[in-house]
Amino acid sequence: MATETQTLTQSWFDRARFIPPDAIFALTAQYLADPSPCKVNLGQGTYRDKNGSPWVLPSVNKSRELLSSHGLNHEYLPIVGLTEFRKEAARLALGDELFAKKQNQLATCQSLSGTGALHLAGLLLRACKTPLPKIYVPEPTWSNHHQVFSSLGFQCKSFRYYSPETRDLDIDSYYATLKSAEPNSVVIIHACAHNPTGCDPSKEQWQELAHLFKERQLFPLFDAAYLGFNSGNVDRDAFAIRWFIEETGLEAGVCLSFAKNMGLYGERVGCFLLATNTEQAAVKTQSMLEMLQRSEVSNPPAYGAKIANTILSSTTLRQAWYDDLITMSDRIRSMRKALYDKLVSTGAPGSWEHLIRQSGMFGFLGLSPSVVLRLREQYHIYMADNSRISIAGLNDGNVEYVGQSIAECLKQEC
Repeated sequence: MATETQTLTQSWFDRARFIPPDAIFALTAQYLADPSPCKVNLGQGTYRDKNGSPWVLPSVNKSRELLSSHGLNHEYLPIVGLTEFRKEAARLALGDELFAKKQNQLATCQSLSGTGALHLAGLLLRACKTPLPKIYVPEPTWSNHHQVFSSLGFQCKSFRYYSPETRDLDIDSYYATLKSAEPNSVVIIHACAHNPTGCDPSKEQWQELAHLFKERQLFPLFDAAYLGFNSGNVDRDAFAIRWFIEETGLEAGVCLSFAKNMGLYGERVGCFLLATNTEQAAVKTQSMLEMLQRSEVSNPPAYGAKIANTILSSTTLRQAWYDDLITMSDRIRSMRKALYDKLVSTGAPGSWEHLIRQSGMFGFLGLSPSVVLRLREQYHIYMADNSRISIAGLNDGNVEYVGQSIAECLKQEC
């Protein structure tokens, strides 16, 4: 009887491993549970306005109004997503001229934001390449890069992207990695606003990188989550994507997200774009994307894609969105400068020029884990363990407190 009871209480999933919570989402949960009135959340990468509140872009508000006035239904989208949205997303990434040249050699599929686009890219690569190519991933990087591709069976190989000593891009390491990489490998590229360091190559460095990709027969896979959000100008932020495809003639994958640059975080609006070198390859990979999408999500969600498409397909709304991008990127830059000024004025030990050299939503402070922990426990300032901060979490009401607190912690360390 005891044996029977024991058998009944066993589970098919007894051998399941316990996976610790995602670090950033766990950090946000800690922040929310903190009763302190002076707490500051610099962890989660979502844009906040000058009052620390979520910001619905005016262009998005107008798009929603137009959609409501025309009447919304809840019918399925095609398996690969809203046709016009996919077209406009590709046009945005490539620009009008390159899109016109390449549109018959493109395969596109709406995705569940940037994560879904990366996953679709991995599924397609796994189906098309035998043996599986190695995936070269910059270190540090967004944690999901490793999780997405390792879960699909790829071997992920990290390479040094950032130098803690100079607090800048280690371009020599990048070049050396490409020169020694196995041909037919895949390299994950942050198109702009590198997460978490905020360090991007210059135009000249992008051009040299593209040359090495072609020379070594490597496949570039762009993670493009911040087009327009980084500099306030989509064309500037899309430079690397367009150079690799047009000037170097490389086939490339582009994983687009509209979570950050349109503030559509919860709508999960993304698109995977594959630029091939032949129309035949585009037709075949398009059919494969449809099959892969069908087996994963069947049909992508419609509402967010309709919001994004309404903006992208309207000259007036697109211009309004461009203005919104400038608003967000300008506020990010002003907060970088304000934090830098406070750190310098309070005599925070060390050099802080790297903070204003960086760009995009994130800043990489270069603090030790002990300082990060002290900031969290004593000052109620929450940031990732590696001292990556979301600049969007800063505002006029807390930036001086954050700068002063960092300075005090560093002086205690000395």
